[in-house]
Amino acid sequence: MFQMQPIYNNNMIAPCKIQELTQQYAPMLASIRHHLHANPELSFHEFETCRFIGNQLKEWGIDFKNIAGTGIVAIIEGKNPTDRIIALRADIDALPITEENIIEYKSKNEGVMHACGHDVHTTCLLGATKILKDLQDEWDGTIKLIFQPGEEKNPGGASLMIRDGVLENPKPNAIVAMHVHPGLQIGKLSFRKGLIMASADEIYITLKGKGGHAASPHLTTDIVLVAAHIIVGLQQIVSRNTNPFTPCVLSICSIHGGNTTNVIPAEVKLVGTFRTMDESWRYKAHELIRKQVSGIANAMGAEADILIDVGYPAVINDASVTDQATQLAQKYFGDENIEETELRMGAEDFGFYAQELPACFFRLGVRNEAAGIIHNVHTSRFNIDEEALQAGAGIMAWLGMNLKIN
Repeated sequence: MFQMQPIYNNNMIAPCKIQELTQQYAPMLASIRHHLHANPELSFHEFETCRFIGNQLKEWGIDFKNIAGTGIVAIIEGKNPTDRIIALRADIDALPITEENIIEYKSKNEGVMHACGHDVHTTCLLGATKILKDLQDEWDGTIKLIFQPGEEKNPGGASLMIRDGVLENPKPNAIVAMHVHPGLQIGKLSFRKGLIMASADEIYITLKGKGGHAASPHLTTDIVLVAAHIIVGLQQIVSRNTNPFTPCVLSICSIHGGNTTNVIPAEVKLVGTFRTMDESWRYKAHELIRKQVSGIANAMGAEADILIDVGYPAVINDASVTDQATQLAQKYFGDENIEETELRMGAEDFGFYAQELPACFFRLGVRNEAAGIIHNVHTSRFNIDEEALQAGAGIMAWLGMNLKIN
C-alpha cells in the first residue's frame, strides 16, 4: 500500500508565487478559452483543437506526441524527475448543442457547443502547463500532461488513451483532473473521497411483431403495448432488485414507433441509460434487463433485440490522494473555500484512469449569480465566470508540483 508524504515542507513553492503567475497570465487564459469556446468540435473529431493545443505547447518549448487520434500527451521534468510522476488530465471535446449565449466568443460551429466546460478544462491545463514550465527548476518530479478527446461519447477517450499507452513510459504514480461546477460559487473547490460519480451504460431495445389496423388489435402483436409493459417492468429492476442503499438509475429516454393514428406498427425502438455505483450490481442488472425484456416480449408474442453498450465505470477517488489534494487546496485557497462534493449519478470516463491509478477528480466553482452565470452544464446557456480560469490553472499546477507518493 502506498503512503502519502507530509504535504508541508520547506521546499514547497509559495502559493502566492503561483497565484501571481495566474494573474499575470489571465489575459492569455481568457484568449485561449475564447478561441476554444468559439471553435468547438465533437467527440473524436477534435482535429483543430488538437492542432491548437500542439501549437501552444510548441510555442512554450514543450515536446508532445499525438495519441488515440486527436489526443495529446506531453511531459515536463522538474528536478529529480524520477522522484514522482503525476498525471494531469483535461478533456477537449464539445457537445451537439446549439449555443444561445450572446457573447463575442459564441460558438461558430452551428449545433456544436462547449456546454460541459471542456474548453475551461483545456484552458486551465494549458495554463498549468505554462506555470509548470516557468518554475521547472523549482519542483521535483515529472508531470505528464494528458489532453484527452471523446469524453462525451462511448467508448470514452480515456479508454482509448489507456489502450494506446498514455499511462506508460513513464507510468504515473497518481492522476488528477477537475470539472467545472455551475452550482459552486467562483473561488471555491470541492473534493470527495471514494465513490463520486456513477457508471453509465446505454440501453438499445428493438421490439418487433405483427403490425396491422388499429381497429383490429387482435390480429396484431400491438408492439406499442408490449413496449409500454417493458418500460414499466424495467422499473422493478431498480425498485425491487437493488439494495436500497446502492445509488441506481434506469431511465428509458426515447420511444419511437408508428407514424399515424390508425396503424399499429411492426417495430418500436426504446433507448435508455442504466447507472449505478456498484460494479458487481452493474453487471447483474444487465442480465436482469435482458431477462425482463425478453420475458415480457415473449409472453406477448413479440421479438426483442437487446443491446447494452457498456460505458464508463464509476469514478472512485483514492482516499489518500484526495485527502492530500484537499489539504493542498486548503493551503492554496483557504479552508473556507474548500467544500465536499456531492455524489452524482452523472458519469465521467475519468473512471477508467481511476481503475488504473490512485486518482482524484474534483470540482471547480464557476457560478456567479450577480453576473447571471447560473446555467447548468449540457444546456445552451452554460457559461462561466472567467476568474475560474486563474483558479483552475493555479490549483492544477499547485497539485502537480506538490502531490507526493511513495
